[in-house]
Amino acid sequence: MKKSITISYIFLLLLTIISGIISGTINKNISFIILLLSALKFIGVSFYFMDLKKAHTFWKSIIIGYAIALIIIVLMI
Repeated sequence: MKKSITISYIFLLLLTIISGIISGTINKNISFIILLLSALKFIGVSFYFMDLKKAHTFWKSIIIGYAIALIIIVLMI
């Protein structure tokens, strides 16, 4: 159990570091990449730490739908 928590923590740290590194680059698609990485972190935290991996399919689809809707809304603004 403790090993899986450490692995997920390192994965979240790596995604955060990658987001920070690529935020300094100049690219027109950089906002999409950063939003995608943040959505991956959101899904990772909600499924692992909020224990949604054992939840009903309805709640899983709501979380994934929220992440997708958030990315779409932010990109439209």
